[in-house]
Amino acid sequence: MGGHGNLNLLPRSTTRPRTGGTGTGAVGSSPCRYSIHYRSASKVAAGRRSAATSVSCSAASSQAPPSQSTIKVVIVGATKEMGRAAIAAMSRARGMELAGAIDTQCIGMDARELSVMDEAPEIPVLNDLTMVLDSIAQTRATGVVVDFSEPSSVYDNVKQPVYTQATTFGLSSVVYVPKIEMDTVTELSAFCDMASMGFLVAPTLSIGSVLLQQAAIEASFHYNNVEIVESRPNPSDLPSPDAIQIANNISDLGQIYNRQDMNSDNPARGQVLGEDGVRVHNMILPGLASSTLVVLSGPGEVYTLKHDVTDVQSLMPGLILAIRKVIQLKNLIYGLEKFL
Repeated sequence: MGGHGNLNLLPRSTTRPRTGGTGTGAVGSSPCRYSIHYRSASKVAAGRRSAATSVSCSAASSQAPPSQSTIKVVIVGATKEMGRAAIAAMSRARGMELAGAIDTQCIGMDARELSVMDEAPEIPVLNDLTMVLDSIAQTRATGVVVDFSEPSSVYDNVKQPVYTQATTFGLSSVVYVPKIEMDTVTELSAFCDMASMGFLVAPTLSIGSVLLQQAAIEASFHYNNVEIVESRPNPSDLPSPDAIQIANNISDLGQIYNRQDMNSDNPARGQVLGEDGVRVHNMILPGLASSTLVVLSGPGEVYTLKHDVTDVQSLMPGLILAIRKVIQLKNLIYGLEKFL
């Protein structure tokens, strides 16, 4: 990400929710594992409190009342792994219905062939988002577009005239973009304000990842040594967006980390992210689960936060939660954590 991770793009009013809530909205069990290991017996309770504490955020008075009808969901990027998992999740989610599958590949294929689905009507894969949105607008149904396309195309999708017109009838958007420039988010925010469009930009849809980041923020106020260790099955995009987000979140908080060798240029010490001394180390091991480990320490103790993702299904509870919440908005928010 090009900018700082704490962009304050929140709904325009509402009260602050209590910190620490999860509100997963999960459908079925998740293969996502989230664990905390705390080595000081005298502070177990404090560790648990920190892991449960969330970043406070404001909610919106400009929220529109949620529709009681079925939410019609359009998946953009339907043939990707995330898209196929989302199609299956829509067929199982209460109060949701797959209304469109958009992609540039497998045109004409029945979306049911892309994923294991429960009973569902035939939905062909199309490459015309405008036609699908126009159909939803004409029925005045509550609709949500879930966009898994490339970050560079997200803004162009949203600016389509029919997209804006359909917001009058309840269309909202959930955009999953692990790497998106903050300038683009700012432009999208201004556009959504003018169109009164509910919109979520989500760098991650993993509830466990969000909880890890929130716990790391709380813990960073109490420890002055912190390192991030992550593993991924392939070397693309390292350090990962998760590591960059964590480093951004715990920077500029008045802490300087790892003072003992903050200026060390020894490659074995890992890469420094930001200006406050946060270091990240990467492992590329085929067959190893995608894992993010945050290790903080103080005199006589080590506090460890760890999150593993073993399957794309771990992102589906966060997606279902996002769809249910975004229809209540009339502007853009950044980050799934605003819904927890």
